[in-house]
Amino acid sequence: MAHEGQHPQHTRLPRVSRRSLLGGAAAAAGAATLTATGSGTASAATRQADVAIVGAGLAGLTAARDLVAAGKSVVVLEARDRVGGRVVGLDLANGGVPEGGGEFIGPTQDRIRALADSLGVGTFPTYNTGDNLLYKDGKKTPYATDGILGAVPPIDAAGLANAAIVQATLDDLAKQIPVDAPWTAEKADEWDRQTFETWLRANAVVPSAKFLFDVACTSIFSAEPRELSFLFVLFYIAAAGNSSNPGTLERLTETANGAQELRFVGGSQLVPVKLAATLGDRVVLSAPVRTIARSGGGYVVTADGVTVTAKKVVVAVPPPIAARITYDPVLPASRDQLTQRLPMASVGKAIAIYDTPFWRADGLNGQVVSDTGVISSTFDNSPPDASYGALMGFIEADEARKLDAVSEAEVRAAVLKDYTTYFGAKAASPTSFVLQRWNNEAHTRGGPVSIAAPGVLTQYGPALRAPVGGIHWAGTETSTYWMGFMDGAVRSGERVAKEVLAVL
Repeated sequence: MAHEGQHPQHTRLPRVSRRSLLGGAAAAAGAATLTATGSGTASAATRQADVAIVGAGLAGLTAARDLVAAGKSVVVLEARDRVGGRVVGLDLANGGVPEGGGEFIGPTQDRIRALADSLGVGTFPTYNTGDNLLYKDGKKTPYATDGILGAVPPIDAAGLANAAIVQATLDDLAKQIPVDAPWTAEKADEWDRQTFETWLRANAVVPSAKFLFDVACTSIFSAEPRELSFLFVLFYIAAAGNSSNPGTLERLTETANGAQELRFVGGSQLVPVKLAATLGDRVVLSAPVRTIARSGGGYVVTADGVTVTAKKVVVAVPPPIAARITYDPVLPASRDQLTQRLPMASVGKAIAIYDTPFWRADGLNGQVVSDTGVISSTFDNSPPDASYGALMGFIEADEARKLDAVSEAEVRAAVLKDYTTYFGAKAASPTSFVLQRWNNEAHTRGGPVSIAAPGVLTQYGPALRAPVGGIHWAGTETSTYWMGFMDGAVRSGERVAKEVLAVL
């Protein structure tokens, strides 16, 4: 789910992709970039379109694609100097591009897969050969991912039994959640009055079982159980599927047959980069939107360096970022109050680069579950040809917030200490190190998703997707399936395009 701050008015539209984002071969083949051409530059004072779209992440770009395919004119305004939103590749000196944000896809994530296929972006399996590691109570335990317990860490028997009951209960309760309106569930009020922490304390009564669900929570939401409404958690589980396959907790947490099953060849940002290239100068970068004002029968959208007059507007950025735009007239209280109560979770990704993925020779797949340190879960982020090794760790929730204000060198030292604990002395000396701290990103301020505390969904949920006049809402937070994932972003873009076409 990087840019550095906001950008002043400019006279040139920066490229939508860098050579290294596409990899050497793709770049050599002449991958498309956005360049300044006529009205495509942000220095052009005014542009006109049927629809102005705020945000060039997967949601905004997908909406633009569908609207253009239907014969409508669009202008996409993006605050950053790149496309992709919470999907970004981090350039390495060796030409590699590990993912700094949204990365994985898996079963039932049909729409991101279809989009990638249409753009010629391939996938490869997340490295999952060999043992996982459990680091708990100062002890490191390798365990198989394909044994009788699947990928469940080998905690004590009582904890495993309790965890199995809790997991089955969560899946069963999630089946009672209407994904298009979780606030209408029969027990919505009851579930929305408590945090996930409260529910876990009453149900995950064996400490080792509670540990598993605490780690699962921070891994899925980048938030602590105390921060989340239990209704929100059940909705998130319900949303981890599609119309033919009910969501399950297992699908959220697993690598094989789960949401972490596949990665994109060339990095996930290649999908929005290629999608934006099909839109050409309809996409305007380095143009943060400041105001959206009603004017006659349409809207005037004012961004740094460019003003767009449009019949309709799609806002496809996270709710708390959308709330920072000035609206005239002001938004209804229900919508504004909702965005006040949907903060971003807290996440960073730390990736250490090595000459080789040395842990593979030790029979390890690079995946860790830990009860200590700043990194509680890791993945092998190496490219499909293993031309170099990459260990990626998530810095999440409380741990992310502790590190928000410290230097990158301090974060690096803390991360490498954890990697050395998990993988041995070789992990202490990477050839390079890249860090993405989403909490400090000016146009995101957290990730991977907005989260709901108790009382939010039942009181304000109906305002999540409801248009306000000619202003329509997109973004992964508005998706009924796979909220918080790249697939949810694509689904929201497809949904909002249909919604807008119906009223144009």
